[in-house]
Amino acid sequence: MADDRLFNVQRRERLMEELRRHGAVRVKDIAQLLGVSELTVRRDIAALATQNLLTKVHGGATLPTELDSAPPRRSRPAVSRFTIGMVVPSLDYYWPPIVGGARTAAAAQGVHIQLRGSSYDPAEDRRQISRLIEAQQVQGLLLAPTLDGPGADEMIDWIAKLPVPVILVERQTPRWRRTHPLLEWVRSDHALGLELAVRHLYDHGHRRLGLVLSKGSPTSAHLAEGWESACADLGLPNDLVLRDTVGLDQPGHREVIAQLLARCRKTRTTALIVHSDPDAMSIAQYCAEQGLVIPDDLALIAYDDEVAGLAEPAMTAIRPGKPQVGRVAVEMMVSRLLEGKRRPTQRVLIIPELIIRNSSVPRPGVDSGGLRFPAPVRELQEG
Repeated sequence: MADDRLFNVQRRERLMEELRRHGAVRVKDIAQLLGVSELTVRRDIAALATQNLLTKVHGGATLPTELDSAPPRRSRPAVSRFTIGMVVPSLDYYWPPIVGGARTAAAAQGVHIQLRGSSYDPAEDRRQISRLIEAQQVQGLLLAPTLDGPGADEMIDWIAKLPVPVILVERQTPRWRRTHPLLEWVRSDHALGLELAVRHLYDHGHRRLGLVLSKGSPTSAHLAEGWESACADLGLPNDLVLRDTVGLDQPGHREVIAQLLARCRKTRTTALIVHSDPDAMSIAQYCAEQGLVIPDDLALIAYDDEVAGLAEPAMTAIRPGKPQVGRVAVEMMVSRLLEGKRRPTQRVLIIPELIIRNSSVPRPGVDSGGLRFPAPVRELQEG
């Protein structure tokens, strides 16, 4: 009985650790992470909720807020009148932790968030933003618009002329534009995150690396920048870059991975950095089918750390501080609304974390001198 009680405590401490890290957790994810049933996780959440350590929501939990346990503080009557609009391009995968972080900060500040989901389409971005403005209920906007393509300059100019303060989230404007030199933003420093991955592999003896970038992702340009910088600083070749999506749901992904690994073999590349988790896991699965051992034959690092820890072996990953991005965006907006033009313009970069697991660290006594393909490897044969 004492052992069971100790295990319960350890499990709930881990749950709280994940909650503090991400701002919100899902029952399904925690069950997979801890290797227990979803019913067990729901019971843990219910027990922690009775102690006011978290707030139960449908399918998971969020951090507790002042609104859960106490009336609003009298010292913040002005803040409680603020409503902030938030428009994000997706309500799944990358964005829920950012939204969770924003909601946690908003609740702590006594403000309200009106969330709108858009898509990676500038026309839809404008429609959702315009709806919030026309309702005349928001005093500020947190926006993650699509800023790729020929219409990017026009979109930035339009946003800069909106009648309420705007803070871009996981987006940024060019360093200088005459029409809006002071537009604010907060985003992850993806370039530095990529450098962390390169330097980690370099420290473990890898001298020939490759990079896989998700096609069409706004993050890819920052990752490419970090790749170029890190390789230049360390004197590494930077030519093995694949700009394609190789997730399991992508048609033809096996052929693309086969060609990639053939290039790795030819150039004696010993490690890959892959954006994002599903693509990295797809490569790892293909390697396993071909008899290749990770990290002995090929080290892998994923970029995003949404599900990398569930891979086999558990995958080293770069984890952007998504909840922190959401929290800082709200805090910046509240400060702007309270102080107005007295507050200096802010543009904030949040550094990602390197989460070291089993896919990038050589096992004792194993020399990773290049991709050693067992024979025969049918799909990887050249010529």
